[in-house]
Amino acid sequence: MKSIDQQARLAWHRVREGYKSEALAISNRLRGLLAEFGVVVAHGDLALRCVLAELAAMHSLPHEFKELLVELDMHWQVVRTRMQDCDRRIEAHAQSDQRCRRIRALVGIGALTADATVASIGSAKEFKNGRQLAAWLGLVPTQHSSGGRSRLGGISCRGDAYLRTLLIQGARSSLQRAKSARTDTATPEQLWIRELAVRMPFGKVLVAIANKHARQIWAMLAHDVDYDPHAMQRHAHHEPRSVATANNATSA
Repeated sequence: MKSIDQQARLAWHRVREGYKSEALAISNRLRGLLAEFGVVVAHGDLALRCVLAELAAMHSLPHEFKELLVELDMHWQVVRTRMQDCDRRIEAHAQSDQRCRRIRALVGIGALTADATVASIGSAKEFKNGRQLAAWLGLVPTQHSSGGRSRLGGISCRGDAYLRTLLIQGARSSLQRAKSARTDTATPEQLWIRELAVRMPFGKVLVAIANKHARQIWAMLAHDVDYDPHAMQRHAHHEPRSVATANNATSA
């Protein structure tokens, strides 16, 4: 059961998501209205803001229509400002909470994801292990068993959809950082991500990274420890890369 503080922190996230959806709807409405008058705007908010700033010079547009666009633009600015206020409050929560600071040591985990995680699961001790947390987030494959055969399907997508989405978005950043890192300075996790990217489809790589992050987050919260990028090398089931390569060559 979530505490009052956790519920209050999650409220900021829900309100922010509402502002985010509203801002997107307003920008799409502005683009649609402009397109009806032959003004096609490039993708991105910056391009739309530039067009709106030049409305006075567009003599082909009716004056009354320009007034409508100006009113919509003002409303759009207010919504974006409210969303930025939510971002600042969430950032303040993440800065003041030691648990959030620990989680943010993971590549791809920012203030938004860290605060949402702590507000959602607290100390994570309600989960027996990291696998349970990953399953609760819907980051594990579904199973279809028949006649003694077990087949794995797509991820279950159960549990907290908002937190799952944030972790998958963070996985994109982790994948990009891993690909751009130098081999001699890359962490064991980044080398693991590179191997995944070679042999697995893009979507599955993101889910695998998000799953790993969920397990790491559980370990940090449940055991009250800082992030250790080399922890996997000390794991009992870890096999050095050179040994694994030799074993594969021998079995082949």
